[in-house]
Amino acid sequence: MSKKLYVGNLPYSIDDNQLQELVAPFGAITSAKVISDKFSGRSKGFGFVEMANDEEAQKAIEGLNGKDMGGRAIVVNEAKPLAPRAPGERGGGGGGFRGERRGGSGGGGGRDRRDSNRW
Repeated sequence: MSKKLYVGNLPYSIDDNQLQELVAPFGAITSAKVISDKFSGRSKGFGFVEMANDEEAQKAIEGLNGKDMGGRAIVVNEAKPLAPRAPGERGGGGGGFRGERRGGSGGGGGRDRRDSNRW
């Protein structure tokens, strides 16, 4: 049975093929995928590798976890399944406005409603 591994703290320059080459000496690989940002396409610095069996996956964990790659100590461990979500639940929050609405012409002379109790 295949075993999925999480590979983290990767250099941002690594791609799917390089990830596969990194893990290949430890056994047969079913798939290798570096996760990238869906908007920029840039690597997020982690990926997943699916090994053919548990024994080879364990060898990869022992051989690669903590290994230096591009000045970064990579993290390799067994991938954990995503927690189940409730039907209709979506990820992320709703952002929101995070600035001040000042500027433009006119202005209020630097006073706002909180200043009214000082006059």
